[in-house]
Amino acid sequence: MARKWWTLTAVVVGVFMLLLDVTIVNVALPQIQKAFGASLPDLQWVIDAYALSLAALLLTGGALADRFGRRALFATGIVLFTVGSLLCGLATGPLDLALSRAGQGVGGAIMFATSLALISEAFQGRDRGTAFGVLGATTGVAVAVGPVLGGVITSGLSWRWIFLVNVPVGVVALIITLTKVAESRDPEAGRPDWLGCASFSGALAALVYGLISAGTDGWGSTKVLALLGTAAGLLAAFAVVEAVQERPMLDLSLFRVPAFNGGLIAALGINASLFSLLTYIVLYLQTGLGFSALGTGTRTLFLTLATFFLAGAAGRLTTVVPVRLMIAVGFVLTGTGLVLMRGLSADSPWTHLIPGLIVAGAGAGLVNVPLAATAVGVVRPERAGMASGINTTLRQVGTATGIAALGSIFSSRVHETVAARVAAAGAGAGPRAASGTVPQAVLRAGFADGLNRVLLIGAVVAFVSAVASLVLIRGRDFIGEVGHGAPAQTPEDADVRALAVGGTVA
Repeated sequence: MARKWWTLTAVVVGVFMLLLDVTIVNVALPQIQKAFGASLPDLQWVIDAYALSLAALLLTGGALADRFGRRALFATGIVLFTVGSLLCGLATGPLDLALSRAGQGVGGAIMFATSLALISEAFQGRDRGTAFGVLGATTGVAVAVGPVLGGVITSGLSWRWIFLVNVPVGVVALIITLTKVAESRDPEAGRPDWLGCASFSGALAALVYGLISAGTDGWGSTKVLALLGTAAGLLAAFAVVEAVQERPMLDLSLFRVPAFNGGLIAALGINASLFSLLTYIVLYLQTGLGFSALGTGTRTLFLTLATFFLAGAAGRLTTVVPVRLMIAVGFVLTGTGLVLMRGLSADSPWTHLIPGLIVAGAGAGLVNVPLAATAVGVVRPERAGMASGINTTLRQVGTATGIAALGSIFSSRVHETVAARVAAAGAGAGPRAASGTVPQAVLRAGFADGLNRVLLIGAVVAFVSAVASLVLIRGRDFIGEVGHGAPAQTPEDADVRALAVGGTVA
């Protein structure tokens, strides 16, 4: 087999692993909670540690690969991800698991940041489109099968094996990379922007820590206010650092283009609403309704399959429908689906969620593809890598902050409802769900109320994102005719659209 196809194999295997871990962990959260006696904030960190590492290092990973060699960095990413997976599987407590997940995220960021460059270097002409199409389909499959595969492994073996299965796969990917993939680098690459990376990473960590802490300490506590203030200060420092850098990781001049800003709001909005809410939908199905991990995974297929198939249709619609209209309609459908899922009570069957899952998933599918085109369509081809990286970074920021903020609100509402029902029943005791003293019907009511509240917030975020997309994503800001519903005019646009057809949410 030609070397270029070995390169595609290594990239596909690596990217499949890292994207699978975006969704596969959700259905294992209740089992992890039982194994460690973990709190909801502990579970939030299991998800957010991975998302934070991805968000913080995506842009830096690409710069390092250009400077030190893409094959070398991709192999390093595989090693870090594989070792992180092993440590996750061997974790003895929630702190161990969260730290190991952060290690996975570091490796995943390096692999993801390097994957497109490896394929672009290995393939030319028609073969390049084929390669990106294969990668796009692979990412879509990874996202779609994640919940079900996680359910199968968790129910049939143990939650630990959702991480341990990555180890042999990672070893195979590493061998292929080291023996079959050609090295490449950018001879004009500059030094990595370490100050920018440090200030941005610190800001994200403080922001997420503050949002998670709000669920236990209260939104007005000194700790939460201090953390949020620190996050704001570090973000301001990041902006200053980028403004004075000769080769910044984020070119602030990009923000002068309204369509670029609209794309960032859309990237943040889709992950902060629907994809963050998936974590709490899973907790409701398992802890509230008592379904197994496998049963929960199969039920979430209504959402993931709708996203997958509508993304394929959206890939064709981008040639005839204006980008901003498709994104806006997608967000309206997403918000409508979240509203349809509301109205849960202690007696609601799980089937109440089906219409909303399908409609919201369809909306996300319509958003994904034109959003990828927007990320690169409003900049010159030589800036496409940075623009796409920033957009992907904002999606991870949306996941991390969405899970943190919605989790604090969800937790507070659950405890309020459970405490009120226990008091009304004359028990006189506060909610002690973790010890099993709260009746299942009361706990179910609490989870239903908590999910109703965060679904409403997620719907508001989706509707606001729809308005922002419609106003800011202007056809005249696009280079070429992509924004007007015509085919992409540059290879970079076509490549990114092909990658997005799979409905990537990472």
